[in-house]
Parts: sequence; C-alpha cells; structure tokens
Amino acid sequence: MSEPTYYAPEGGLPSQSTLLTDRAIVKEAYTVIPRGVLRDIVTSNLPGWESTRAWILAKPIAGFATTFAQYIVEVSPGGGSTKPEPESGVESVLFLLTGDLDVVIEGEKHSLTAGGYAYLPAGASWSVANASDGVATFQWVRKAYEPLEGHTPKAFAVQEQDIEPTPMPDTNGAWATTRFVDPNDMAHDMHVNIVTFEPGAVIPFAETHVMEHGLYVLEGKAVYRLNDDWVEVEAGDFMWLRAFCPQACYAGGPGKFRYLLYKDVNRQIKLT
Repeated sequence: MSEPTYYAPEGGLPSQSTLLTDRAIVKEAYTVIPRGVLRDIVTSNLPGWESTRAWILAKPIAGFATTFAQYIVEVSPGGGSTKPEPESGVESVLFLLTGDLDVVIEGEKHSLTAGGYAYLPAGASWSVANASDGVATFQWVRKAYEPLEGHTPKAFAVQEQDIEPTPMPDTNGAWATTRFVDPNDMAHDMHVNIVTFEPGAVIPFAETHVMEHGLYVLEGKAVYRLNDDWVEVEAGDFMWLRAFCPQACYAGGPGKFRYLLYKDVNRQIKLT
C-alpha cells in the first residue's frame, strides 16, 4: 500500500504573463478556493506566533457557514507559539501536512510528522514549536465548543498512518473514512476526518444535510458536485459548504482522491 501524501502550498507569486483565469468560485451555497490562490500576498500573521504565516480559508459568515474557522499554517524553523489559542471556549484540530512539529498538550510533548493529528479541547493548555530545519505546514480547524452535561472530550495526538480506514457500506472499500474519534462519542461536537476514494469511486447520491463542511483536498483530483454545479478539484483546493448544500463526488483517477473533512455534529439545534 502506497504511503499517503499531503499537499501544502508554497506561496510565491505568478509571473506577469500568467492568465488571470482560475477556478475560484463564490456562491450562495458554497465557495471553492483553488490552490493557485494561496500566494504570499494573501497570508496573514497571527498574534502570538513567531516565524509563522497563515492562509485563512474560512471564518463564520452570517447567512453562510457559521460554526468554524479553518487555516493553513506555515511555521518556519524556530517558529511557533506558546499561547496559540486566544479564546478559552474554542477547541481545535491540527493536521500536519509537511515537516515536523512538536505539540505540547498539558505539559506532554507530542512529536508529529506528516499525517499527525492533534485534538485540543476548549480550555486546554497547549503550544506549538518547529524545532526542525525545515518548514512545517498544518491545517488548523477551530470551533466554539458546545458543552454537554456529563461529557468532556480529552486531548490526544495520533498519526493517520496508525488508524485503519473504515469502508463505507456496500462499496467494497472504494470509499472509506479515517475517523479520529468515535462518531458515537457525544463529548465531541465536531469531526475532522479523512475521506478516501479509489479511482472510479463515487458518492452515489446528492448528500443534503445540516452539517457545514470544510474540505481540503490532500491528494489526487476529482469532479465534485456542489449544489447544482460539477466542479473540478485537485490537491490543495479548499471547498467550503454551508448547511444543506447538496454534494456528491466522482473520483476519476488515476490515483486516490483524499480530503480532510470538517463537520459539526452531535448537538441539538438551538432555537432560542
């Protein structure tokens, strides 16, 4: 079985001879941010971080997706943060795309390599440092945690390579999900999973559901159905879906199509 790969942007700037046409799309139900948009001039510096820059892919927007924020964070050698999360009520997931990163959670050090995953509960004490000689790049998903009486999530760090994907029913393994938490664990109000399609695999219906999504393509290419459009996507692209946006997928190959998927789960709808 081939080792997984994880695309990370390198920034830079296109030449003056480059055509302006690209695949960026912003619509009422979804947004597509192609990897060609992730250039130096659209990065942000984050307060409390050293030798670090970020591409901010998603933030809550009234009338669109409102539950989460998502970033690509690039940490240069010697960089990081001793206090990365400024809001005590916010939980996080980090997923390492490239390089090596030390994450200290409640005093315990975890050394992540590409494919490393860390869950940081709201209120946890944690820090991030790049002690290597190369750049470390990771996905950072943040969500305001919705507490549930009798349920408290615990911090953890793992490597994707150590988790066996779960095949979707009746797909013979062509469509599988790598789950980092138990879907039935009510302590968690968000899931950040990895979805993998073998060449030729499909989502065979238009999923239409309450969960919002952030989908960052880690590997491969496919045609993705977003609302009433079929959109070509490839490694490094980001898809941002509001609740109830219909979606489906056809993975045409020649290799696997894989993406990191955020969704909000396991909580009652607030009406007051």
